[in-house]
Amino acid sequence: MNVNDVKKSLEEQMKKGIDSLKFQLTKIRTGRASANILDGLSVDYYGSSTPINQVGQISTPEARLLQIQPFDKTMIPAIEKAIFGANIGVTPTNDGNFVRLLFPALTEDKRKDLVKEIKKIGEDAKVIIRNVRRDKNDAVKKAEKDKVISEDDSKKIQTEIQNITDKYTKEIDTVIAAKEKEVLAV
Repeated sequence: MNVNDVKKSLEEQMKKGIDSLKFQLTKIRTGRASANILDGLSVDYYGSSTPINQVGQISTPEARLLQIQPFDKTMIPAIEKAIFGANIGVTPTNDGNFVRLLFPALTEDKRKDLVKEIKKIGEDAKVIIRNVRRDKNDAVKKAEKDKVISEDDSKKIQTEIQNITDKYTKEIDTVIAAKEKEVLAV
């Protein structure tokens, strides 16, 4: 067991946790139109499941308006159905050429609810980070018990694991604080 191998593995797993957090936060509506809210939505395009951003051009002509211009106008009903099914809190409208999503302004209560949801997502991400830390510490302790590494090496690796965990926990706090600020901005 090598310190660098443990660090590399730990960093990779924790980066995945941070990436997952950032992806989940893109799904939270902030009162501003963002094409990210459509990530992960797919439509049936001639028998195959295709992401919405591949069947039309997505634009934000105004701060609270998202506009999808399908490459094939026959896709409008499928796009609307996918948006309805996603339950993103916005009702699509169309004029035969575009599908428009008008994001209503967030009320103060809704903003506070979103902040609570953001904090919960942040706590879930911290749990993932702590679980990774626990797994790595258990592996180090087992290696020490099996006499693969010395007690000094074990303590050194565990200290390094804690330092990396602290770094990623701070990163989660930073990401969450930025998203909260974005939601609370009027």
